[in-house]
Amino acid sequence: MEINQNIVEYYDELYPVTKEQKKFYATAISSYQQPAKMLRIECGTGTFEHALAMEGIDVTGLESSPELLASANRKRRTQLMSIRFFQMTPLEMGRFLGKGFYNIISILDGRILLTHDETLMKKIFFDCKQLLAEKGQLILSLPNMDKFSSVPMANLPDRKSIRTSLYTQIWTDDNGKKTVQLNLETGSGKVVPVMKDIAIYPLTAKDIESFAKEAGFTQCHFYGGFDKQPFTAESNYLVAQLF
Repeated sequence: MEINQNIVEYYDELYPVTKEQKKFYATAISSYQQPAKMLRIECGTGTFEHALAMEGIDVTGLESSPELLASANRKRRTQLMSIRFFQMTPLEMGRFLGKGFYNIISILDGRILLTHDETLMKKIFFDCKQLLAEKGQLILSLPNMDKFSSVPMANLPDRKSIRTSLYTQIWTDDNGKKTVQLNLETGSGKVVPVMKDIAIYPLTAKDIESFAKEAGFTQCHFYGGFDKQPFTAESNYLVAQLF
């Protein structure tokens, strides 16, 4: 993934781990024999993964961006924590990770959209199912792409912190191809491009249900966020929990 390294400094501010997310995962983790085994695909700077490892969870994080991966590794406080990070794309994980091993696999913060090809998207669902242990689950969080489908451009909700703002636009060309642009604005007003014209797949709840069934999942639960509010056409975000 092409990403400007300038976002690394602000990543944890722009993608915070909320109390709703912690509660959602605490409930999910409680279903498994401890220590639960978790895999996060495109884990960013690894803040959530380190918090889980401190609670005794066995955590693996994959990240395709070397800059974000380096930040995740710098957070390690002790070698005794059961946590490891690898530079690996989602399309490589099926070749290198153990099948039937993980209780929970997650792809959060809309990173799954960067898999821009339908065939490759289906492969991710299939690989996740193969990597999950019996009764394991896949958790996705992403923008509600049914809502943000305006042509030629749709603005996703801004992400803001005290020091910076992140603006995301989805562009659709004349052939229906969608791309994403991310721009970071610092406190001084300087605008830095984070992503530019990166192709995405506009994954919707209907797509998730279809791809999940094809991959062998039998249940799909959709929420409007980690607070488990009902998912509707007006929801800004979609959280999918697949079994």
